[in-house]
Amino acid sequence: MALLSARRPRKPGRQGPAGPPGRAARLRSPGVLAVLLVVALLAALTAAVSFGSTSIPPQEVWSVVGRRIAGRAPRPGTDDLIVWQLRVPRALLAALVGAGLGVVGAGVQALVRNPLADPYLLGVSNGATLGAVAAIVLGAGGGGLLGLGLSGAAFAGALGSFLLVWLAARRGGGFSPLRLVLAGVAIGQFLSGLTSCLVLRAGDEQQTRGVLFWLMGSLGGATWDLLVVPSVVVPAGLVLLLARARALNALAAGDETAAALGVAVGRLRRELFLVTSLLTGVLVAVSGAIGFVGLMVPHVCRLLVGGDHRRLLPLSALTGAVLLVVVDLICRTAVDTQELPAGVVTSLLGAPALLLLLDRRLERP
Repeated sequence: MALLSARRPRKPGRQGPAGPPGRAARLRSPGVLAVLLVVALLAALTAAVSFGSTSIPPQEVWSVVGRRIAGRAPRPGTDDLIVWQLRVPRALLAALVGAGLGVVGAGVQALVRNPLADPYLLGVSNGATLGAVAAIVLGAGGGGLLGLGLSGAAFAGALGSFLLVWLAARRGGGFSPLRLVLAGVAIGQFLSGLTSCLVLRAGDEQQTRGVLFWLMGSLGGATWDLLVVPSVVVPAGLVLLLARARALNALAAGDETAAALGVAVGRLRRELFLVTSLLTGVLVAVSGAIGFVGLMVPHVCRLLVGGDHRRLLPLSALTGAVLLVVVDLICRTAVDTQELPAGVVTSLLGAPALLLLLDRRLERP
């Protein structure tokens, strides 16, 4: 009788000592979390455009944005220039890069079946960084290396490293997670060594500072033209991965289980590798090497909503967008005399937060 009584469901609305049943579950519902993250993203974008060396009231920010979207003539003064030409593109780029890093992180973690894998594990970011540094050190004028420009050189380096890792991982006919990780780490370290050699060749102190700032990540070069490629590639990458969400869920259970469920494991891994590598190359090309976002964001979302990629991918995109918009605001306003690199701030904020989450997770029975 005691066992039957223990299993008897509670009546709706009945409360225990911890409060109404299901409150925590409702707060962690994917739909509720998505709404909260959208609201947080709008608030973060508004704050990012409002605050800076010159503060602009939020109502004025939305007035300028509304007039621009409606196609009306801007008001005379500097507010329109600051809001529309400088801060809005930067805030939107931060949101796109953050969302892309969150999606890439979730994709790479599914690819190697490790919830603590990093999107830069495949070495593609090292190739993008090498291309950008080569454009800075060896390029002439504003055209960059071979006339590609900084972002073009970074993307070319990402594609080159992608091909190297692909060929190394496919050597011998295998395409296992271990082979892929080892190939990415080895080639990434080799490309990192080449980057260090180029940094040593930098001709002057100003050039060296520019290279180091790129290596640590920055959103300071945001323009409307720079938004075009990531605004297409990031949503496309999210859609492609969402289309394979059920297969990703099966892959998380193991290769044999996924194959038994009808998933072509080898083909799925190739698709994941291609999508995550191209996404990483585009993101590094427009923002430099911003670490830790792709590691932390999917892991935090997984703790909240579980491993179902139909929920994990969109929530990772929203969380990454909110995080990087806030980080970029901190980079611009924390120190009066200079701007902080975004990669430094993400590491300083993210590492303690992730350690705290891991510690709380390990304490659960």
